[in-house]
Amino acid sequence: MAALTVWRFGDPGAARRALETLEVFQKQGAVTVQDAATVSWPPERKRPRTEQHHHLAGPLALEGAFWGLFFGLLFFVPLLGVAVGAALGALSGSLADVGIDDDFIDAVRSEVQPGTSALFVLTSQPVDERVRAAFGDGGARVIETNHSKDEEERLRGYFGSM
Repeated sequence: MAALTVWRFGDPGAARRALETLEVFQKQGAVTVQDAATVSWPPERKRPRTEQHHHLAGPLALEGAFWGLFFGLLFFVPLLGVAVGAALGALSGSLADVGIDDDFIDAVRSEVQPGTSALFVLTSQPVDERVRAAFGDGGARVIETNHSKDEEERLRGYFGSM
């Protein structure tokens, strides 16, 4: 079972710093990272900055198309207007097929706002309690979705690099 976990931090630089912690836990075997990306949203900017972190990606990493689609739905669809939003909204149905539903998208969209940052991590298993505790100590809020084996296979079929 794969898990997509989003750690939302209260300042624009915290997610980038959290990558170091994630790397330590990966080396200790507490988490198996398949893919990771960060969003940083300084309060003065209209849009967030997104970045995929290939150095943490495992052999089952997703193509950049996944992150582009996902971040587009999260942060840019609300800005594009009704016509484009409707067309991209249809794409969100594809994400629902892989276990990323509208509730998850809405939760992330409402939490990741100007002045915050977020670390998005796709792991092979649900996140270990030690990892949760470490990020929780940093004031992170967690939003997550777990994927069944079928949803994980569809996700990799749509966006996988293999």
